[in-house]
Amino acid sequence: MPRWKRYGFLLVFGVPALLPLAAWLGARSGHPELMAWLPLLVLFVLLPLADYAVGHDPHNPVPDGVPALARDPWFRALTLLAVPVQYATLGGSLRHWTGAGLGVGGQLGWLLSLGVVGGVLAINTAHELIHKDSRLERLAGGLLLTSVGYFGFKVEHIRGHHVHVSTPRDASSAHFGQSLWHFLPRALARNTVNAWRLEAQRLRRQGLPWWHWRNELLGWSALWLALAAACGAWLGAWGLLDFLAQGLAAACTLEIINYIEHYGLERRRLPDGRYERTTHLHSWNADFALTNLLLFQLQRHSDHHAHASRRYPVLLHHPDSPQLPAGYATMFVLALVPPLWFRVMHPRLAHWRAQQAAL
Repeated sequence: MPRWKRYGFLLVFGVPALLPLAAWLGARSGHPELMAWLPLLVLFVLLPLADYAVGHDPHNPVPDGVPALARDPWFRALTLLAVPVQYATLGGSLRHWTGAGLGVGGQLGWLLSLGVVGGVLAINTAHELIHKDSRLERLAGGLLLTSVGYFGFKVEHIRGHHVHVSTPRDASSAHFGQSLWHFLPRALARNTVNAWRLEAQRLRRQGLPWWHWRNELLGWSALWLALAAACGAWLGAWGLLDFLAQGLAAACTLEIINYIEHYGLERRRLPDGRYERTTHLHSWNADFALTNLLLFQLQRHSDHHAHASRRYPVLLHHPDSPQLPAGYATMFVLALVPPLWFRVMHPRLAHWRAQQAAL
């Protein structure tokens, strides 16, 4: 791996750094209301421009070097480091929100900024960690998800989404013509319920009731309630409200990304009623270098679904996967406006389907 890419993954931590930067600039400039929106400006206006300027990274690791790259402790350490950074960012940001005297506009900007940062740092990094065999990494993933209250993702993503992706049974796979605003509330509700259902099924196979202490969602729920109570005791009712709201914003950020990753793609149903095996053809791919560094190569999502346990530095770019026209930062904004989303994605999806039909 080139040195620029190896150390470029440190850019992940530039995302949470936007929050203390915004607070500092707000205090220095005398415009804290305006600066509360700075992280969103950077992530959804400046980052897309920079993404286009930096360009593409279609290069894959040399096959002979993949085993050593996958074992390299540097890449594992970066994901584990996200745990203390996320909790420190969350605590500092909650305190700023309750003590900065922000008006309604500033409070909204700060909440949305904190939620998006949580979606990037907490949920995206947790996504990498919960797929690993190491108990430490799976624990770290659970701690990150609990910081935003979306801990059901740890169960549903592995045992639900990866099993049923690109089929009608998957709440995180948007079907053709479905707007984001129709998709989002259903994904949040169905995935939460499905996580509890899947965990209850696991325990039932062991002859245990769903309320048994081995239900890991009960443990994460207890931790989340303890965090919420701590925020309330420390910062009062407004601190508790902010803690809950930033979690909802982070969960929405995740599901918007899910919408982007699988929109309109379908696995064929076989004569026996089962669906074809998931391959790198069932997720949208993006090879933009900058946003891949910021997201631990989440945009190489096609390869992730084909090989879910692969570590992020060895995920592959597949040129024959369906390709997004831009990185996630750009597509996120586009998805918020369904007519624009459909106008961009439907011709691309039709072309992709025609290519597959011709094979």
